[in-house]
Amino acid sequence: MRDDSDLTGQLLIAMPDIGDPRFERSVILICEHSAEGTMGLILNKPSSDVSFHDLAEQLELGTPEAAQQVNFGGPVEMGRGFVLHSSEYVSGRSSHLVLEGLRLSTSLDVLEDMVTGTGPSAALLMLGYAGWGAGQLEAEILANGWLSGPADAAFVLSGGGEDMWSAALKRRGVNPLLLSATAGRA
Repeated sequence: MRDDSDLTGQLLIAMPDIGDPRFERSVILICEHSAEGTMGLILNKPSSDVSFHDLAEQLELGTPEAAQQVNFGGPVEMGRGFVLHSSEYVSGRSSHLVLEGLRLSTSLDVLEDMVTGTGPSAALLMLGYAGWGAGQLEAEILANGWLSGPADAAFVLSGGGEDMWSAALKRRGVNPLLLSATAGRA
């Protein structure tokens, strides 16, 4: 049974008044949430600086068989890589289930397998992550910075892009055109 206070496996959708341009119109998958803090990955911010080909070459993994988008996963440890992928693939070194049908791997073996075409059937590659200290994310949610809601593997692996923010809001029953950058409390 899922603890309602545990946000692991949930989506965070940035509200218009988020106040931080790095998170503007972001959709984040929460990968770890506990009393000590929270770690998530931005799903819809493609990196214009790094390609999978460049990354594979830099890590001396060879030339990838297929192109793969590299995304900005967040502003923390931007040199650290993460792969969200379909759960039929399990990394032999570092892989854990985030939600049904979706795993997170952090070791080079998943990238090696992606280069050779033997990796997961669907994957998102991220550099960096979003992190919050104890109670920080909860305070931001209460201040109307984020809307949270359920995630599923198909939506997460759909490719992100600019339309993901609007699609995530619509999945929650929110019309993005009706959002205001100011919030109030009754």
